[in-house]
Amino acid sequence: MALVLYAGNTNKNGFKALIAAEYSGVNIELVKNFEMGVSNKTPEFLKMNPIGKVPVLETLDGAIFESNAIARYVARLKADNPLLGSSLIDYAHVEQWIDFATLEIDTNILRWFIPRIGFSVYLPPVEEATIAALKRALGALNTYLASNTYLVGHSVTLADIIMTCNLTLGFSRIMTKSFTSEFPHVERYFWTMVNLPNFRKILGEVKQAESLPPVQSAKKLVQAQEPTKPKDKVEPKKDANNEVKKEATKPKAEAAAEEEEAPKPKPKNPLDLLPPSKMVLDEWKRLYSNTKTNFREVAIKGFWDMYDPEGYSLWFCDYKYNEENTVSFVTLNKVGGFLQRMDLARKYAFGKMLVIGSEPPFKVKGLWLFRGQEVPQFVIDECYDMELYEWKKVDITDKAQKERVNQMIEDHEPFEGEALLDAKCFK
Repeated sequence: MALVLYAGNTNKNGFKALIAAEYSGVNIELVKNFEMGVSNKTPEFLKMNPIGKVPVLETLDGAIFESNAIARYVARLKADNPLLGSSLIDYAHVEQWIDFATLEIDTNILRWFIPRIGFSVYLPPVEEATIAALKRALGALNTYLASNTYLVGHSVTLADIIMTCNLTLGFSRIMTKSFTSEFPHVERYFWTMVNLPNFRKILGEVKQAESLPPVQSAKKLVQAQEPTKPKDKVEPKKDANNEVKKEATKPKAEAAAEEEEAPKPKPKNPLDLLPPSKMVLDEWKRLYSNTKTNFREVAIKGFWDMYDPEGYSLWFCDYKYNEENTVSFVTLNKVGGFLQRMDLARKYAFGKMLVIGSEPPFKVKGLWLFRGQEVPQFVIDECYDMELYEWKKVDITDKAQKERVNQMIEDHEPFEGEALLDAKCFK
């Protein structure tokens, strides 16, 4: 019998075991048609976990409940599994961060989230204290990650799996960009983790919450606390003939609802309001993509023939934390995640990102073409990666800078005396 996991297919606690299984080569079947509130109330399920919580892992030797215990069991099915560390002190640190992820991160995210969706009483002072506790935990994690790519050692461990799964609920449901921007190293760590292949296979595409969930229980709570006041009797209005007059106006609440539902015009992007440019970005992107030979003579020359210095600007970017780039695939995933999150600027930008070096630490450098004379503000606001780079506007009158642009566009190797590990294009 294969291992069977009882949980919904969106349960972040179930994801812990599934990701651990991907790293450990263990086969786990996710039970089909699991319905929370129904499947976990059956006598068969309650025999496995008497309080009916999920997930539960069914094995040949019996059932296991509690998600961290399940994930540990799965990891231990592989002998000398690096998920558990390579030494006794590593193992202790893995356990340390699992406890931290559970008691400091997950607990406070749930205490913040659950009342807002109406599953428990919402109390503003409690929420304020919870947010303060969560910020304290994220601040400590952010400080640690400023000089570490992973929680333990130089590769993914069970601590990273459990921490990321716990953070997933926060990032996707309640921790908006304005909240997480205070913790840039946690942001970088989280988006790097969720874009690793074994994580992404289980988690799918993770998107950050755009707003806080509206409080569901607050209205009920206020109504329960306020004493019921007797309403004054309102006599219906009568006309001159002493007949009840019908109101022609709609109730205020209904009118307000209609006003809220009226479609609002979508605000134009400020870049769309700039004067027309002689440079057509799509034409450059096609030239770049279709030039297979004589690249410098065709594509590079074509770029400068098209380039409009009044309508567009060029920018160099250099990653601020290159000393952390000690693992090649993690560095490449980091750059890939950045380009993915830059999709909002596709209409207004072209970019090249180079990963440089034949051995760690790897350097990440980029070249970006943006509409307008500044890095677009909406990109700075929406793409957290921007603050991880130093940005410098290109002076095209400087021959050295102009040649550097040429080399970055054509993936010239060696670049500044070093080998290219990879080059990625945003177009």
